[in-house]
Amino acid sequence: MIDSLIGLFHSKSGVVLLMTYAVLMLATLIITLVKTYKTPELIARIQSWWWIISLFTLGVMLNNTLALFFFGLVSYLALKEYFTLIPSRRADRRIIFYAYLAIIIQYLFAHMQWYGMFIIWIPVYLFLFLPFCQVLNGETQGFLANTSRIHWGLMMFVFGLSHLAYLLNLTNPSNNLAITGTDLVLYVVLLTEANDILQYLWGKRFGKHKIVPKVSPNKTVEGFIGAFMCTTLLALFFSFLTPFEWYQALLVGMLISSAGFIGDVVISMIKREVNVKDSGSLLPGHGGILDRVDSLTYTAPLFFHYVYYLYY
Repeated sequence: MIDSLIGLFHSKSGVVLLMTYAVLMLATLIITLVKTYKTPELIARIQSWWWIISLFTLGVMLNNTLALFFFGLVSYLALKEYFTLIPSRRADRRIIFYAYLAIIIQYLFAHMQWYGMFIIWIPVYLFLFLPFCQVLNGETQGFLANTSRIHWGLMMFVFGLSHLAYLLNLTNPSNNLAITGTDLVLYVVLLTEANDILQYLWGKRFGKHKIVPKVSPNKTVEGFIGAFMCTTLLALFFSFLTPFEWYQALLVGMLISSAGFIGDVVISMIKREVNVKDSGSLLPGHGGILDRVDSLTYTAPLFFHYVYYLYY
């Protein structure tokens, strides 16, 4: 592992990670020295970011096989957290068990790079299989609502996030040996999470006009626009991790910023329906797993197909 870490920090991705740790250290220093920012919420957020980035580095950046299990675990935790939020019946336990098993098969297809099965396993085969399982349960009340909820969760937290695992093994776009799947994963995750942070910061500082007040009261037009501009510029700045031309990087920055916002407010809609502020308490200052991967459920598949269409 030591050799892998040394090799990582001599790569392009390693340089970006070092920059990320430097920003995190600066943020830690600011909240330590400046009393204005020394609030329990910010301290908890920064501490959680140390854990998140460290686990991402160890779980994703060192080995592709380990990264496959890491993303599979994230999908499992996100789906489990989702199932704890939505209404369910005793009769749904079997279909929920099958939903968990589907994670293994989906990530196996991602590892095999079997694009045909990867892209239809959940949207087609699970879509057809799960309702039949409900029929066998014999419980007619709530059939449509519960089957729809379970399949929707699979689409968001397994199908959507599994694109990161498939992306890992993409190599040599347009015969560019310098670009790896790991670089691409770091690029989309970095921009997605940066966009979330920038929306928060711009909204806190300049936000006046709420964009979706009934769904997410803290989201503002100013926060969205500020993050949109900054994320687009960051996409261009970090484009050395990708095979993109400058205009392709700008377009993907706009795509990630917009899609990240949509993913965030869609998960917020779920929380409003079940009347909870955070989806969990696993990540102090952030909430649960869903609160951190909400944007990725949209950005990961859209970014993947953007890259796949252009270079594969």
